[in-house]
Amino acid sequence: QVKLEESGGGLVQPGGSLRLSCVASGFTLDYYRIGWFRQAPGKEREGILCSTLSLGDTYYADSVRGRFTISRDNAENTMYLQMNNLKPEDTAVYYCASQWGYGLGVPDFDSWGQGTQVTVSS
Repeated sequence: QVKLEESGGGLVQPGGSLRLSCVASGFTLDYYRIGWFRQAPGKEREGILCSTLSLGDTYYADSVRGRFTISRDNAENTMYLQMNNLKPEDTAVYYCASQWGYGLGVPDFDSWGQGTQVTVSS
Protein backbone atom coordinates (compact mmCIF):
# COMPACT_ATOMS: atom_id res chain seq x y z
CA GLN A 1 0.00 0.00 0.00
CA VAL A 2 1.39 3.35 -1.06
CA LYS A 3 1.64 5.81 1.80
CA LEU A 4 3.23 9.23 2.13
CA GLU A 5 3.74 11.18 5.32
CA GLU A 6 4.97 14.75 5.55
CA SER A 7 6.56 16.40 8.55
CA GLY A 8 8.71 19.39 9.40
CA GLY A 9 6.28 22.24 9.11
CA GLY A 10 6.07 25.03 11.64
CA LEU A 11 6.27 28.74 12.26
CA VAL A 12 9.24 30.61 10.83
CA GLN A 13 10.11 34.26 10.40
CA PRO A 14 10.43 35.82 6.94
CA GLY A 15 13.83 35.05 5.51
CA GLY A 16 14.09 31.87 7.52
CA SER A 17 14.35 28.25 6.41
CA LEU A 18 12.53 24.99 6.96
CA ARG A 19 13.07 21.47 5.72
CA LEU A 20 10.06 19.31 5.08
CA SER A 21 10.26 15.53 4.94
CA CYS A 22 8.17 13.13 2.90
CA VAL A 23 8.53 9.53 4.01
CA ALA A 24 7.30 6.96 1.53
CA SER A 25 6.21 3.42 2.25
CA GLY A 26 4.94 0.72 -0.06
CA PHE A 27 7.04 1.88 -2.99
CA THR A 28 10.50 3.18 -3.83
CA LEU A 29 10.69 6.95 -4.22
CA ASP A 30 13.31 6.90 -6.95
CA TYR A 31 11.06 5.42 -9.61
CA TYR A 32 7.93 7.47 -9.08
CA ARG A 33 7.26 11.08 -9.86
CA ILE A 34 7.08 12.93 -6.57
CA GLY A 35 5.45 16.32 -6.31
CA TRP A 36 5.29 18.96 -3.64
CA PHE A 37 2.16 21.04 -3.52
CA ARG A 38 0.75 23.70 -1.25
CA GLN A 39 -2.63 25.11 -0.49
CA ALA A 40 -3.23 28.43 1.20
CA PRO A 41 -6.59 29.27 2.80
CA GLY A 42 -9.15 30.14 0.15
CA LYS A 43 -6.85 29.20 -2.70
CA GLU A 44 -6.49 26.23 -4.99
CA ARG A 45 -3.80 23.66 -4.44
CA GLU A 46 -0.75 24.57 -6.50
CA GLY A 47 2.24 22.56 -7.59
CA ILE A 48 5.58 23.98 -6.57
CA LEU A 49 7.98 21.21 -7.50
CA CYS A 50 7.97 17.76 -9.02
CA SER A 51 10.68 15.31 -9.86
CA THR A 52 11.35 11.77 -11.00
CA LEU A 53 14.58 11.09 -9.19
CA SER A 54 15.67 8.18 -11.37
CA LEU A 55 15.44 10.44 -14.42
CA GLY A 56 17.14 13.39 -12.79
CA ASP A 57 14.45 15.81 -13.89
CA THR A 58 13.01 18.44 -11.58
CA TYR A 59 10.46 21.11 -12.34
CA TYR A 60 10.04 24.20 -10.18
CA ALA A 61 7.27 26.75 -10.06
CA ASP A 62 8.49 30.29 -10.68
CA SER A 63 7.38 31.28 -7.20
CA VAL A 64 9.91 28.98 -5.53
CA ARG A 65 12.72 28.61 -8.06
CA GLY A 66 16.04 29.54 -6.52
CA ARG A 67 14.69 29.24 -2.97
CA PHE A 68 13.40 25.65 -2.70
CA THR A 69 15.35 22.51 -3.50
CA ILE A 70 14.88 18.79 -3.07
CA SER A 71 17.10 16.03 -1.85
CA ARG A 72 16.60 12.43 -0.83
CA ASP A 73 17.78 9.75 1.50
CA ASN A 74 17.51 6.43 -0.31
CA ALA A 75 18.11 4.40 2.82
CA GLU A 76 15.16 6.07 4.52
CA ASN A 77 13.04 6.28 1.33
CA THR A 78 12.53 9.93 2.16
CA MET A 79 12.43 13.07 0.07
CA TYR A 80 13.22 16.44 1.59
CA LEU A 81 12.05 19.88 0.54
CA GLN A 82 14.52 22.53 1.66
CA MET A 83 12.86 25.93 1.78
CA ASN A 84 15.06 28.99 2.13
CA ASN A 85 14.36 32.71 2.21
CA LEU A 86 10.77 32.02 3.15
CA LYS A 87 8.18 34.72 2.55
CA PRO A 88 4.77 35.32 4.13
CA GLU A 89 3.17 34.27 0.84
CA ASP A 90 4.70 30.82 1.29
CA THR A 91 2.29 30.23 4.17
CA ALA A 92 0.20 27.17 3.32
CA VAL A 93 -0.36 23.50 4.01
CA TYR A 94 2.31 21.58 2.13
CA TYR A 95 1.69 18.16 0.63
CA CYS A 96 3.80 15.57 -1.07
CA ALA A 97 2.25 13.28 -3.64
CA SER A 98 3.26 10.51 -5.99
CA GLN A 99 2.30 9.07 -9.34
CA TRP A 100 3.49 6.31 -11.65
CA GLY A 101 3.70 8.64 -14.62
CA TYR A 102 5.07 11.93 -15.84
CA GLY A 103 2.29 14.43 -15.35
CA LEU A 104 2.85 17.80 -13.75
CA GLY A 105 -0.56 18.77 -12.43
CA VAL A 106 -2.58 18.05 -9.33
CA PRO A 107 -4.93 15.57 -11.12
CA ASP A 108 -1.95 13.49 -12.26
CA PHE A 109 -0.98 12.53 -8.71
CA ASP A 110 -2.94 9.73 -7.09
CA SER A 111 -1.36 9.27 -3.66
CA TRP A 112 -1.17 12.12 -1.17
CA GLY A 113 0.15 12.72 2.29
CA GLN A 114 -1.89 14.40 4.98
CA GLY A 115 -0.05 17.72 4.74
CA THR A 116 2.03 19.82 7.09
CA GLN A 117 1.40 23.47 7.95
CA VAL A 118 4.02 26.08 7.17
CA THR A 119 3.48 29.57 8.54
CA VAL A 120 5.82 32.42 7.68
CA SER A 121 5.22 35.37 9.95
CA SER A 122 7.09 37.81 12.14
